[in-house]
Amino acid sequence: MNFSELFRQSHHLCKFSPDGKFLASATDYRLVVRDVETLQIQHLYSCLDSIQCIEWSTDSDFILCGMFKRGIVQVWSMEQPEWNCKIDEGSAGLSVVRWSPDGRHILTTADFNLRITVWSLVTKSVSYIRYPKQCEKGVDFSYGGKYMALAERRDCKDYISIFACSTWELVKHFDTDTEDLAGLKWSPDGRVLGVWESPVSYKMLIYSLDGRCLATYTAYDFALGIKNIAWSPSSQFLAIGSYDEKVRILNHITWKKVAEFTHPSTVENNNVVVYKEVETRAPIPSTELPAPTTTLFTAQSKYEVEVTPAKIPVVKPATNKANPKLGVGSVAFSHDCKYMYTKNDNMPNALWIWDVQKLSLSAVLVQAAPIKCVQWDSSQTRLALCTSTNKLYMWSASGCLSVEIPAEASFQVSSLQWHKEGKALLLMGKEQMCVCFITNANKNQTDG
Repeated sequence: MNFSELFRQSHHLCKFSPDGKFLASATDYRLVVRDVETLQIQHLYSCLDSIQCIEWSTDSDFILCGMFKRGIVQVWSMEQPEWNCKIDEGSAGLSVVRWSPDGRHILTTADFNLRITVWSLVTKSVSYIRYPKQCEKGVDFSYGGKYMALAERRDCKDYISIFACSTWELVKHFDTDTEDLAGLKWSPDGRVLGVWESPVSYKMLIYSLDGRCLATYTAYDFALGIKNIAWSPSSQFLAIGSYDEKVRILNHITWKKVAEFTHPSTVENNNVVVYKEVETRAPIPSTELPAPTTTLFTAQSKYEVEVTPAKIPVVKPATNKANPKLGVGSVAFSHDCKYMYTKNDNMPNALWIWDVQKLSLSAVLVQAAPIKCVQWDSSQTRLALCTSTNKLYMWSASGCLSVEIPAEASFQVSSLQWHKEGKALLLMGKEQMCVCFITNANKNQTDG
């Protein structure tokens, strides 16, 4: 692995372009676009105010910057640096901005979800969509960008509208069997739409494109319900993470449960590999001490395989507060659907990795600090994670790896992003970022 020097950035506003050629980062009102291979600056743009959001178009030709405080969006071109576009939502305000799948329309959501506005960069036309529901995952595009599903709230009832992204015409409008819809998500093949109820009750609904309810799944009643869902890349499985600390897997034929995964405080299965991060303290040479207050020892870590039964650290959640850290808050499948990871929020130091083909637990990673970000590589069956320390961690079926980042001691990685080809990792701290280039010699090396 080779690590780049540190670069400035603000609020984790850093993203690889979809084609993998560029790396964009924002610092205050400046947008910097670098070449991924050399990290040389290709474009430098100045916005009208502090940037709070950046997003690439799907073809990587354009990049937008959202300035929510002023209700403004600025768009920049990679091919024509002198071209730019400004979108002003005016008194309506701006809370969310996103690209449409064609990369030539921009969708802005006004404050208080009053409306969604569709802006065309080609024809300069503007159209409005009313009644968007204020929920975390109320808009989703089907794979390939043919349709957009939108959750709506009208007359105290939930509805879903399906729009054709080519013309923005309404294709289908139907009501849903929910009291308070919390989110919706297309299956990767675009055939069905998964809709789930707010955590107050457990209900998962599967709808077809024409609005028919194909299935309803309820695991239990009278307790906090669904926290997160994830489709497998093949669309064959739907994973549902719940507040009861379990993940349930539904199949795409009958929409019945085929597996239920728990997160016990003690792993007893001998077939499960438990990797535990063990830290050691090594003295720092006196010539390298940057300040009198700096510790005389630096933490170095490695993974050790625990003998089962192995204890998993559990943190008791504060149930008297809103949004308790309880239940499965993260779940995602690997690109080839061979593995799935889950993270139980009241076990913040543990990452659970499941074998999808065997429908069983494969490995558990127990970190020394709470896990902040996990992401699968989209080109190989491996994942990377970080824990707000100066270390990068990786897992594959062949083992685990812990790498100390050769940067300033103050650089602590709290977020990361894979390059589309898996040849690099973008590592982000509080105010800095660096790129980890994975060389061919280390590409498949994950033993540690």
